[in-house]
Amino acid sequence: MGGLGLIFAAVFALLIAAALAYQLAATRKDARDFPPPGRVIDAGGAKLHAQIAGEGSPAVVFEAGIAATALSWRLVQSDVSKFAQTISYDRAGLGWSDPIRGACDLEIILNHLRTLLDAAKISKPRILAGHSYGGLLMLAYAARFPEEVAGLVLVDPAGASEWADPTPANRAMLARGIFLSRVGGLLARLGVVRCALNLAVRGSATIPRLVARASSGRGGAAFTERMVGEVRKLPRDAWKGVQLHWSDPKCFSASARHLKSLPEIARAVLAEAPKIETPMIVLSAGNSSDAQRADHERLVRESRRARLEIVPDSGHWILLDRPDLVANAIRKLAS
Repeated sequence: MGGLGLIFAAVFALLIAAALAYQLAATRKDARDFPPPGRVIDAGGAKLHAQIAGEGSPAVVFEAGIAATALSWRLVQSDVSKFAQTISYDRAGLGWSDPIRGACDLEIILNHLRTLLDAAKISKPRILAGHSYGGLLMLAYAARFPEEVAGLVLVDPAGASEWADPTPANRAMLARGIFLSRVGGLLARLGVVRCALNLAVRGSATIPRLVARASSGRGGAAFTERMVGEVRKLPRDAWKGVQLHWSDPKCFSASARHLKSLPEIARAVLAEAPKIETPMIVLSAGNSSDAQRADHERLVRESRRARLEIVPDSGHWILLDRPDLVANAIRKLAS
């Protein structure tokens, strides 16, 4: 390697070292300035962050989407906690919870949740509310522990039939999601995600868009802009928490692991869900795909105590677009 090459290598090494130092210092500052707003509870193998509010039974348990946290339920939980005890939480690897250690399969996720609920003294039976991937988890919980469940509200749940045996297109989508999560984790570790989000919060759109496009192409940039739009539907005081989570490499790692586990979890739900006899309301987004809507209809058809409610003026994030409808569905099951 010539002298010029050595200089470039040294500069590159210094840049990497500076990026790592910036991320480390900022992460430590975040931990001091923005501690978990709720309780951190030992769930048997992982300490999980939980937000508990309200009184009244049956209690309501909120399960977030595949890479989302308790913050995504903020609007619904604030309403439901007026008439019931509620708990939302961050799965291992997400939000303020411990990183995922070892496997990330259905048994571990349900074990963590069940241990968390008992440790937090959440009264039984409980109404379970799950969004997207979280809907699959709540179906599995209800199938395995029916005596603990008073009702189910599934908010545009992921289609078990659709993901149990993914089409080539869906397999490619999963593979791309896993790859982008791993790229995102690398960029987060180098402080790039944090820097881009800081600029976005201050009103700059150009550099964050260029980062998203450089790391994941036009589709990734469009996805990033859509997600920022969804986050802006939350109360402003929740934005910082979302920003901190997206800046943390562990969240990207957890997202990749959950995506990888999706077909296995969908197969388990498909095998077990027909056994569910718990009262159930399925909220289906107006723009659900044909495959997803068919799966929602199948869920209702296989249960004697379920009904489907289509929400025409909402996208996938019904809990942000129409939190009132989600809270009303929970109220119906609670009364």
